[in-house]
Order: sequence, then structure tokens, then C-alpha cells
Amino acid sequence: MKVLVIGGGGREHALVWKIAQSPLVERIYCAPGNPGIARQAECVPLAVDDVERLLAFAREREIGLTVVGPELPLTLGIVDRFRDAGLTIFGADRKAAQIEGSKAFAKDLMARHGVPTAAYGTFTDHRQAVDFIMSHGAPIVVKADGLAAGKGVIVARTEEEAISAVDSILLEGAFGEAGSQVVIEEFLEGEEASFLAFTDGKTILPLASAQDHKPVFDGDQGPNTGGMGAYSPAPVVTAELHERIIETVLRPIIDGMASEGCPYSGILYAGLMIKNGDIQVLEFNARFGDPEAQPLLARLKSDLVPVLLACARGSLEGVSLDWHDKAAVCVVIASGGYPGSFEKGYEIRGLEEASTIDDLMVFHAGTALNDGRIVNSGGRVLGVTGLGETVAAAIDKAYRGVKVISWEGAHYRTDIGKKALGR
Repeated sequence: MKVLVIGGGGREHALVWKIAQSPLVERIYCAPGNPGIARQAECVPLAVDDVERLLAFAREREIGLTVVGPELPLTLGIVDRFRDAGLTIFGADRKAAQIEGSKAFAKDLMARHGVPTAAYGTFTDHRQAVDFIMSHGAPIVVKADGLAAGKGVIVARTEEEAISAVDSILLEGAFGEAGSQVVIEEFLEGEEASFLAFTDGKTILPLASAQDHKPVFDGDQGPNTGGMGAYSPAPVVTAELHERIIETVLRPIIDGMASEGCPYSGILYAGLMIKNGDIQVLEFNARFGDPEAQPLLARLKSDLVPVLLACARGSLEGVSLDWHDKAAVCVVIASGGYPGSFEKGYEIRGLEEASTIDDLMVFHAGTALNDGRIVNSGGRVLGVTGLGETVAAAIDKAYRGVKVISWEGAHYRTDIGKKALGR
């Protein structure tokens, strides 16, 4: 069959890389793709939010399966449009994608179905938001309600920082329409973990555990990003916790959404905070995490395509996943200045040398071609992903790849995966 992958980042490169291994697939297209993806798929110059042209392309090329990578087209209803046209597509429909598209929707959903999460309030009124902050004190977390490319969450250490964040979001419009309301919630301590599962709205098929690293600098310092690295498996998710997450987080949400008339199909990502065996949900995403997708798909032994088709067709029951015993670690190399402003267009050196290292994959996220040279074009540029018999070995492999790649201003965290070594 022909497959269309929508997106152009590291997550989509990992999806294309894995889908290309399936004997069911004869050709892959990716819209818009990137220079790394172009080695395994035909890149199509269509934007992820150009739903009608993407639909026309899928019809014209007789695409057998469309896989949606990023959240934006999901919230715009691309799945609804494709299904109405009789096309097979993997992802959540518009109503279900609100679980990521609106943090207020997700928090209210958790409250209705008894899913453990931080105490919170939702505000459109600036004065009420400030009063909530003053009555609860700091540290406290301020979130833009809508999609903000992973940058709409501010962990405020003081009340002044929290009020400044509310000013920026509600009064100054820092995140546009995404900041038309704010969610303010208690600060949770512990260790974060990412828990992903495939679902067709009924059956839940969990993936291996993973852990992301959101702050930009070592030691979890600095502002939050879309993710500076990830690894799998994550030892903080024990076998007992794994089962408890399914029963206390995923099952209530999947069943609850079905009962409320917005059944969830696709991949559901739960961002968790774990402390002393207790689980609290930080957020839900309606798609693969990025960069978690890179180490997870690198470890997945099973053919991905039948799983995607089963989710899309509502026939996931009886499907299972096989995993490689090896651990995987992804280190993100970012442009200088990210997550703030950064300069583009610097030539990336060392990609060919990195490609000669066994058990190392370099997934492109923010790259472009300029006069035949691959240059940086985004904040997070590459996800260098290494496999190893242990997490420690996978860390060594990933950083071996990182050290041969360079461009002006490039930076990365040097401590990805170290929390696992402490366990």
C-alpha cells in the first residue's frame, strides 16, 4: 500500500523510518517532510494545516493509510475530513483531540472521571487568575490553554513570576488565541515519565515506558522546551506502576471519552509525575511524543503498520507488540538560543560520519536544504538516537553520535538518561 505521513519533524522522521521497514508498504509520501525523511519517502510541499489539499493529494495518489504526526491537523479535524471521504487515517478526530488542544478540557475530563491530577483553576479574567495565585502561593504552574508548541507551560518559582506569566498570556497575547484562557495548577514534585498507548477507542495497547527531558539545560534548569531528549525504558515505571497507570489513568479516560460521545482513537500520550509510587497526570497529548517517538520506535520489533491500521479500523483487540531488549536514548541537538530566538541557515557537519556508527539513527527535526547543503532551520534540529544493551550503553552510543555532529551555535544537554542510572 501507499502511506502518507503528515508532518516534518523528528517524530515524523522516526515514523517514516519505521513504516519503511514494513513489507506491506510499497511507497511513502511525507508532507512536508525534511531532508532526512527524503531518504525514505517522497516529500510533498504541503503544510500540515492545509487539510483540503492533503485530502485531495491522498485521493489522487490512492493512499491506503494516512498517519498524522503533529497535533495541529488533529485539532483542525483532518481525521474527520478523511473519514468522511472514506479514507483510512490514524489519529484522533477533532472532538477527541481536544484532550491536547485544550488543557482546560483535559483537566475537566480528568476531574469528571477520577483521574489523579494537580488541583487547578481555569481563568479568562486576569484579576481572578492573580487572586488564585496569591491564595495558593508559589511554586505554581501557569499554562496557556491551547496549543503553544510545547512552550505554553511556565513553572513559576515565585508569585511574581506567576503573575508575570499570566500578564504575558492573558494581557499581552504571547500565545495568541492559544492563550485566551489560562489553567493554573499546583506544582507537583517527583520524577516525570511518558506513558503512551495505542487505542481504537476500546482496546488499550501500551507501549514501553519512556522519559522526556523538557527543560533546556542540564539538571532540568532553564525554560521548558518541546523536549531535549528521551530514553526508553524508564526504570521509574515499575511493572506494578505500569499496570496501575493503565487502570487508573488510561482506562478511565478511554472509557470516559467513549461514554461522553467523543471516543478516542490513535495514540494517547500521558505525561506523568511519579513520587513515592503515587501517579499524577501532568498532561495528555493526542499524538506520539517528540522526542519519545524516536527511542520508542527504535526499540519496537513489531511491524508498526498493522497496529496503525488496527487503530484506524477499530480492530485493535488481539494485537500485541514485541520489543527489542536493548535500551534507546535520544539526544536532541538544538539551535543556539532555543527555545528563544535563534539563527537559521548554518551548515550541519558530521552527518555522514554519524551514519557509519552501528546502532545509531540521526532523525531530522529542524533541517532544510540550501544549495545542496543540509542546514539548521528550526529550534530542535536533530534527534541523535543510540541503542545499547543497557541505558548506560545507549547513552554512550547517542553521545558518540552527537560529538561528531556540529554547526555554529549548536547546543545539547549532556545529562540525558542519567536519572535512569541512579536507579
